[in-house]
Amino acid sequence: MSKGILSSVAASCLFAVMYFYSSLLKPLDGEEIFGWRTLLTLPCLTVFMLLTRDWKLVTGLWRRVRETPVLFLGMLGTSWLIGLQLWVFLWAPLHGRSLEVSMGYFLLPLTMVLTGRVVYGERLSRLQKVAVGCATLGVGHELYLHGSFAWETLLVMLGYPVYFVLRRRCRTEHLGGLWCDMCLLLPWALYFVVSGPLSAEDLAEHPGLYPLIPGLGMISALALVSYVLASRLLPFGLFGLLSYVEPVLLVAVALMLGETIGEDQWLTYLPIWAAVLVLILEGIRHLLRQRRRSV
Repeated sequence: MSKGILSSVAASCLFAVMYFYSSLLKPLDGEEIFGWRTLLTLPCLTVFMLLTRDWKLVTGLWRRVRETPVLFLGMLGTSWLIGLQLWVFLWAPLHGRSLEVSMGYFLLPLTMVLTGRVVYGERLSRLQKVAVGCATLGVGHELYLHGSFAWETLLVMLGYPVYFVLRRRCRTEHLGGLWCDMCLLLPWALYFVVSGPLSAEDLAEHPGLYPLIPGLGMISALALVSYVLASRLLPFGLFGLLSYVEPVLLVAVALMLGETIGEDQWLTYLPIWAAVLVLILEGIRHLLRQRRRSV
């Protein structure tokens, strides 16, 4: 289990490094960085799947597409949804919107809980209801101040639940489905790289881009592999709890990049952070209950 914990924490740290890393890639814009990340990550993911003998998931999925062509439309939908998330993750640090994206990741576990209740009829525990109540206070304060959430926050907190529901509906919630999602993004990635602002003159003025661009692919691949390894080595509950490490690190990166939390925003952040803490406590209690049962 210790290997799984280390893999999960390493994945969160690598995602946070990538969050900061994109700020080093100027004059590339968010679209071109997204393109390079996709082009460089997919080969690394392919090698990993061949080594772990997971490639059969890809061949099995395309066999299903031949038998049921309408499945391809669902795969296009999941590909576009994950593509938007990968793009905004790299775009935000370049445009001073890191805190807005980090807020989306803090709210994501709560929207996932509510999605399970509304879509799949899952019952909420007492602590989950408390967490939803705390988050509602933060959401209400933000709506009172600004009338709505930032679109980056809404994209993360609402986009991922739709993505996961659609993947479950298509029965592509495995590594092969992720590979196909990335593969279907290749045309967009090529377009963004070819039509991006980077020129030969830019490379001459910024020679550091030569190692930095391949480095982006390596960091992305290592983060993804670490994440997949953690999901396989850890109990689901503990894996979910450790996912809270990432948004904490993203806020730290946002503050490092010069963003600040305004005085009027604390009443938004504190209740939401309290909701996250309640969910963590609920998860710990669930893990302890499982351990007692196993004993």
